[in-house]
Amino acid sequence: MPRIFLVVVDESEESVVALRYACRRARRTGGRVALLYVVDTDDDGQWMGVKELMREEKRAEAEALISKAAAEVEPLAGALPIIYIREGRRRDALLQLIDEDPSISILVLAASTSPDGPGPLISYLAGKYSHRLKIPVTIVPGSLTDAQIAALA
Repeated sequence: MPRIFLVVVDESEESVVALRYACRRARRTGGRVALLYVVDTDDDGQWMGVKELMREEKRAEAEALISKAAAEVEPLAGALPIIYIREGRRRDALLQLIDEDPSISILVLAASTSPDGPGPLISYLAGKYSHRLKIPVTIVPGSLTDAQIAALA
């Protein structure tokens, strides 16, 4: 089975860096890239009609963003990506997906370039919840250029 490099897609610049790194690694190793976008849902039961409309809008935004990322994957990785769109809390959905899909081999994340820290997902996974991970995690600097990625991957 080929290695599956999972990338969490969001609106950040770092997400693009993680995606490009995963694509290069997948191409070099004969692997594939999987993309996960998590639609953040609010569990508040008030205003159900408005909530459902907002949920649909978030889902449409997620599909547009992940489609854009997927279009970048094939030329870089040499294969179409596997796409996952989930709802809920990003960290919980990520861990659930890793638990459910044994074909996922490596999680690729890029650290934030902000002085505030590496980002909430990396902090969460590197902290007290690291024991829940069942696969290796590659964390790349979020400031890598395409040339630097090419030299590394």
